[in-house]
Parts: sequence; structure tokens; C-alpha cells
Amino acid sequence: MKIVIATSNKGKIKEFSEFFGNKVIAYSDIIEPFEIEEDGDSFASNALIKARAIYDKLGSNSIVIADDSGITVPALNNEPNIFSARYAGVGASDKENLKKLISELGKANIKKTPAYYTAAIALVCEQGEFVVHGWMHGDVIDEIKGDGGFGYDPMFIPEGHEQTLGELPKETKNDFSHRTKALRLITPIIEMVKATKVKDKMLK
Repeated sequence: MKIVIATSNKGKIKEFSEFFGNKVIAYSDIIEPFEIEEDGDSFASNALIKARAIYDKLGSNSIVIADDSGITVPALNNEPNIFSARYAGVGASDKENLKKLISELGKANIKKTPAYYTAAIALVCEQGEFVVHGWMHGDVIDEIKGDGGFGYDPMFIPEGHEQTLGELPKETKNDFSHRTKALRLITPIIEMVKATKVKDKMLK
């Protein structure tokens, strides 16, 4: 049974696919993509909104997971937080969001300051709803270094490293990223759900 990912973000799809192998499929490969209003007040609530929306479209036999993630800079009044993907405005590109963060750091006369990534992964299925979190701490800098990763990676230096995620090898990031930590936590829940489905099918 494949897991449906409630995202059309190519970067996230790639990370999910690398973690789970061929056991996942993007929802946009099954149904026509549609707009989901993420009006929650936390990463967890937005992840649930996305997962529920896709689950409602696909039906009760589905296992849907959704991720909502972003970067938080305490020195900037905890911005951009849940607005990370649209920090520079609705539909903003990664490049535009990076420029916005550089601008805000400049206004505050900050060259380097502590920051952290949060990833909330929600799972919605017939058995219920589940949410887990993963975090990655480090520093954000006021310039872009490297062209790897996506989002704010070229401005984020994780704890224990001297290079940004945009400079570090992909494999290094995948070892300790906020999303990897959350995926490791959601995995046993997925296995439990699958086992329950198999058991229920055998009893029918």
C-alpha cells in the first residue's frame, strides 16, 4: 500500500521519496492539484489541514501524510515561522523569500543569529489522525551560500557545522534534518496503520 503525500513541492516530494523509497506517491499524480487554504496557527494545524483535504478527496482506504515546515528566527520576533513559504508574499519563490530574510536581518543589523527549522508531519487515515514534530537548530546568516537544498537552506548553518545546508552534501543534511527526524517518528505509526488494515481485511 502506497502512502500519498499531500504536497506538490518538488523538494519535499524528493525528500519523502528518498526516505520511503517507492512506497510513496504525490497526490498530484492521482488527482488534479487544487488549492488548499493553510489558515492554521501552527505547523501542526496546517499539516493536518493539508492531509485532511487530500484524504477527503481520496477516501477511507488511503493513508495520507502532509508536512508543514519552516524556519524561525527568534531575533526577528520569531519570523517567518508558519509563513516561511510566503514570507515575501503569496506565491513567492525561494529566491524572493531569501531576499526578504536578508533584508529583515539587515534592518536589524544582524549578520548571524540563532534560528531553527520545524517540521510537523500529519498522518490522516481511517484509523485516526496523528502528528509528529522534528527540529533542527543552528544559525541563520545574512547571505546566500551554496545552491543545494531548497527553501532557506543556503542561509542556514546547522549546529556542529561551518557550512550552510546549501553547501553541505545532501546526504549530510538528510542525516539530521528536521524533516528526517519527523519522518523517523511517523514511520512506526505508518507501519501500525498498515498492520491494522491488513488485520481488518483478514477478519472480513
